[in-house]
Parts: sequence; structure tokens; C-alpha cells
Amino acid sequence: MSSCSLYLMILASSSPRRKEILKNAGFQFTVVSKDVPEISNRKTIPERITEIADKKCLAVATEFPDEYVLAADTVVVLDNQIIGKPKNAKDASLMLRALSGKQHTVLTAYSLHHIKKNIHLQNYQTTTVQFKHLNNEDIVWYISTKEPLDKAGAYGAQEKGAMLIEKIEGDFFTVMGFPLALFIEDLKKAGKTIEEILTM
Repeated sequence: MSSCSLYLMILASSSPRRKEILKNAGFQFTVVSKDVPEISNRKTIPERITEIADKKCLAVATEFPDEYVLAADTVVVLDNQIIGKPKNAKDASLMLRALSGKQHTVLTAYSLHHIKKNIHLQNYQTTTVQFKHLNNEDIVWYISTKEPLDKAGAYGAQEKGAMLIEKIEGDFFTVMGFPLALFIEDLKKAGKTIEEILTM
């Protein structure tokens, strides 16, 4: 029996947004995350983020083969180019100026493993975000909050960054960092009831 047996699931992510989404949905879990290089040679962006989410998941699942382990990866895509997390305030400013007044997409992939039960689910979801036209004052103010410095695309849709967004088409939680509805639907397709999902 693993050291995490008191928990029902392991979240292989230190993201506070993912923890919030799952906790509010009723999941019980502990966090065990590992530093995994976010690198993939796959051809398409969905293939890349799905592979990275799977690598994050397996890095933990191999240590806890008796547990359900869940991981995810989120990217912001503008003009078919991935925009990662800013290195510093200057980098965040460049990202926000690039997104200003434009439409971009946010993709979040998840991976779930239970090695002993031979269970593996993975999927991804895409949401479209339209940014408002931002002036210099908007950008300087937002960067001064420090909020964009640890987020893909240099903004958080669920926090002060909501003021930068004109419209979202699709699943909000995908932008926040975890496609909850898709995850639950995939678990149902795999034969899990809501009760089983929350107590697996």
C-alpha cells in the first residue's frame, strides 16, 4: 500500500487553479508534483500538450502504481504559436501587447493513470478567448499586480485578468487550467458513476 493511500487521488500538479477546480468539484486528493521538461516533438499542438500532460502524470504514477494520478498541461496559442509563461515583467508586457484586441485559443490536456488497474485516460479541450484592446496604462497596471508572471499567456482569466477579456467561447475551466466537464464525461464513458468518480 502506498504512502498516499489515505487519499483518493493524486494531483501531479502544483497549480493552485487546478487544485481549486478539483476541490470545488468535490474531489479528494493530495498533491505530488515533479519537475518534468515541457518538451515534445509531436507535430501538432494538441499532440504536444497531451504528451506533456502524460509525461507529468507518469512521472508520479510510476512511484504510486496503486493510486489514480491526474496531471494536466495548458497552453495559450496565438497565430499558431504557443505563448508560454513570461520570464519577467518585460516579457509579460510583450505577450499582453501581442494578445491585445486579438482572438487566441487556450488548450488544456489532461492525463489520468492507474498503473495497477491498467487505466489510462487522456484528452484535451480548446477554448477561444477574445481580448479587449489594451492601452499602455492597462498593461502597466496589470503587470504591477504580479498576477501574470506565473501564468501561460501572462494572464489569469479567473482573477484580475478577467478585466482584459472581451469574450470567451467554450469552456471557462479550460482557460483556468483544467477541463472539468470533459474529464467527468470521459470518466462516465469509461463506466464511472458520479459517486465513483468522486471516491475513486
